Amino acid sequence: MIPTKQHWKIAILDMYEQVPNEGMRCIREILTSYAEKHALDMVFHEYEVRIAQQVPDLSYDIYISTGGPGSPLDSEGSEWEARYFRLMEEIRQWNKTKDDKKQLLLICHSFQLMCRYLKLGNVCRRRSPAFGVFPVHKTSAGEEELVFNELPDPYFIVDSRNWQVIELDQEKMATTGATVLALEKERPHVPLERATMAIRFSDYCIGTQFHPEADATGMRMYLLQQEKKNQVITNYGAEKYYSMLEHLSDPDKIMLTHDEFIPAFLDNAIFKQSVSGKIEA
Repeated sequence: MIPTKQHWKIAILDMYEQVPNEGMRCIREILTSYAEKHALDMVFHEYEVRIAQQVPDLSYDIYISTGGPGSPLDSEGSEWEARYFRLMEEIRQWNKTKDDKKQLLLICHSFQLMCRYLKLGNVCRRRSPAFGVFPVHKTSAGEEELVFNELPDPYFIVDSRNWQVIELDQEKMATTGATVLALEKERPHVPLERATMAIRFSDYCIGTQFHPEADATGMRMYLLQQEKKNQVITNYGAEKYYSMLEHLSDPDKIMLTHDEFIPAFLDNAIFKQSVSGKIEA
């Protein structure tokens, strides 16, 4: 594959609200490794969105908006969110009229914010927190999704959230051109709707309710902290805790998603510039 150009600018929209996390490290490492592998002149800048109220301008080629703590509902009407969604609208308008499209990846908290902003469904608190390594299932559209090409069905993800997106408004989804790509694991014994785990919002915007950047190293460090170990065992039991650690050593589970998902997103942005046939909403 030959890239359309050698110099690429990436903006990382840091939604972690200065809370210690492994997500930012993972994203930095993936970008650095990708640039080295493909011999690209790639620079990335970080913007602290929620406290410093920083947002990038439109000079970037690719935007990655991270996960983060807290409620995706409580920030409605805040100044930082107004700036954030102003940028989202500016990117959308750019992609309507310009040839050099800007690709956008929304992770977890950012995904939930966008679903709420576009009124695509019910963004609500889960009955109990989701935490661990879980399978997610592709929809028929997900089977055709280029970013998922190297992932099996189901593929495994790191899930860490108190919130979810359910009860999608199909009319609104159709109007905006959004398509569901993945659903939460099947739970036949639980009489609850499966959460939406990935959406392609447009040809140039994809979002996940999970953490595709998560790696085994960071997850293991997190789980081995005594406080976190006690918390997981108290909430989910010792069997669940040790099975999570076991999953981390399996190269076909979260490490496969880590190795394939964001690099495939970057491939799509850098080597193809667009996805398939949908019209930009």
